[in-house]
Amino acid sequence: MIRSRQIWTSIVTSVALFMVTLDNLVVTTALPSIRVDLKADLASLGWVVNAYTLSFAVLLLPAAALGDRLGRKRVFAGGLVAFTVASAAAALAPSAGALIAARAFQGASAAFVMPLSLTLLSEAFPAGSRGLALGIWSGVSGLGVALGPLAGGAVVEGISWHWIFWLNVPIGLVLAPLAAARLTESHGPGRRLDGRGLALAASGLFGLVFGIVKAADYGWTSTTVLASGLAGVALLVAFVAWELRAPEPMLPMRFFRSRGFTATSGVTIAMFFGTFGSIFLLAQFFQTVQGYSPLQAGLRTLPWTGVTILVAPVAGILSDRIGSRPLMTAGLALQAGAMALLALVSTPDVPYAQLVGPFAMAGAGMALVFAPAANAVLSSVRPQEAGQASGATNTFREIGGALGVSVLSTVFAGAGSYASPQAFTDGLTQAVWVGAGVLALGAVCALFVPGRARQAQMAAASRAAGEADAGAPVAEPLAA
Repeated sequence: MIRSRQIWTSIVTSVALFMVTLDNLVVTTALPSIRVDLKADLASLGWVVNAYTLSFAVLLLPAAALGDRLGRKRVFAGGLVAFTVASAAAALAPSAGALIAARAFQGASAAFVMPLSLTLLSEAFPAGSRGLALGIWSGVSGLGVALGPLAGGAVVEGISWHWIFWLNVPIGLVLAPLAAARLTESHGPGRRLDGRGLALAASGLFGLVFGIVKAADYGWTSTTVLASGLAGVALLVAFVAWELRAPEPMLPMRFFRSRGFTATSGVTIAMFFGTFGSIFLLAQFFQTVQGYSPLQAGLRTLPWTGVTILVAPVAGILSDRIGSRPLMTAGLALQAGAMALLALVSTPDVPYAQLVGPFAMAGAGMALVFAPAANAVLSSVRPQEAGQASGATNTFREIGGALGVSVLSTVFAGAGSYASPQAFTDGLTQAVWVGAGVLALGAVCALFVPGRARQAQMAAASRAAGEADAGAPVAEPLAA
């Protein structure tokens, strides 16, 4: 029987997650209106999007660490308050510079909400029955991302671009007090904050993600991109070296000795690389090539969105019963097949009916990965380490998405352009084929996730190790 705490935790974390994931892409369809109203140049418009992505990706790991030390409910509620204030600041921004600063503040605030929403939700449900809750969480996450362009188009056409930010304010004002009143406080392992690890992780991720998001503008071999990326990698290597000997590490490196955690991390990177890199271009296809308005283009992605929200809770339930591996493998294979079909049928005048099937396949494939991946990660670590694991997997998700957009944009630019509908379609086709290939590699990676019996054994061993506060890592045989 689902208890009151579980119901309230599911509601609060799901609504908060939807709000922050929606804002990741909601601004994209508002950019033309923002350009005119604030007299912004092209570089400024790019930073309206990238400022959110950059601060969000960089602070995911540090935010999870702070939640573990200061209290997950406290940090989560604080993140909601900050996100609400940042949204009001964005709506009131008098200039492009002010809007960019507000968007950076939004992304930083969202980093304190997203990973902790998963941690708080997983704590409210026992390991054997959290599949449905994770399915709902995953469906909401996918829905927020998928509805971003649609919601942005509807609000911009119906009211003004300011309201894509104003809408967050009443939601945040209701949600923050509910979080403080209804959620249960918890802490992670250790009492000291890993300050050196936090600084190395934040600076390393900044360099790496900055290089990735600017590669589409400057080129992968530019001095800016290479210097930023190499500096980021060097700092992340220093982070790993420090975490291996830190007395209370922010991210225990023994996580990566677990086949479930490592394989699922690879799946996460591959899925967000292939899917979000492809969506970035496919979302433009209806407007740039076929001449639809932002709202009309968003409506045509509903088969993708609708299937995701329907299948995700079912996938969550099934992940408890049959394990994560078959669902994740099938999900990546479906997404790879969907992208391959889209690449095959895409022409400037392709009938929409030919796109509905691949869109539905892609949505079902995404839904089959979200909850099982979360379940696999949480089953691989001790319960009190859920915050650290959640922060890590969400960081991999953002890096995969940023890398996918940049790489596939580069492929698009090499094979096509915006010069004509045919030129755009030529570039789109080549980029989506690359996305399909990466998704297929993700399906292979999913085969290395432990089976249901091993996953259950690992979850039980992790719980026992957590209860005993053992310092030794939980051994995991290679057999599935």
